[in-house]
Amino acid sequence: MQIQSSAFKEGTTIPKKHTCEGEDVSPPLTWSESPSGTKSLVLICDDPDAPVGTWVHWVLFGLPPTTRELPEGVPAKGEVLGAKQGSNDFGNLGYGGPCPPPGPAHRYFFKLYAVDAELKLDVGATKAEVMKAIEGHILDQGQLMGRYAR
Repeated sequence: MQIQSSAFKEGTTIPKKHTCEGEDVSPPLTWSESPSGTKSLVLICDDPDAPVGTWVHWVLFGLPPTTRELPEGVPAKGEVLGAKQGSNDFGNLGYGGPCPPPGPAHRYFFKLYAVDAELKLDVGATKAEVMKAIEGHILDQGQLMGRYAR
């Protein structure tokens, strides 16, 4: 699967609007068709360069398999667009934009998974819980990486 954004290209800087220094709204995302047998989609955004280990910025699961895009500024509600939002490492539901400490740019990976299962998880599930639930059920995946520095 291929995932992209009209806000930034692979490997480039994520616009300030989508960070803690801006409006802190999720970027618009689009992706290619999911494979046959897909029952739901999962989106995870994380930063492996955080000083405390990988920092989770967004957990969204249970997206209908026919979904091909997310608009800019997905609301930080428990259920949205037919999906559920999990907890990020800021302790909130929904998207929390890049907010690295001053220094070199961090990488932010938006990872999309097509899975052959409907996840029986509650709103607020963690990335670890979601990844455990999709283990052995991933049909395809894609990722988009953007950078941000302060």
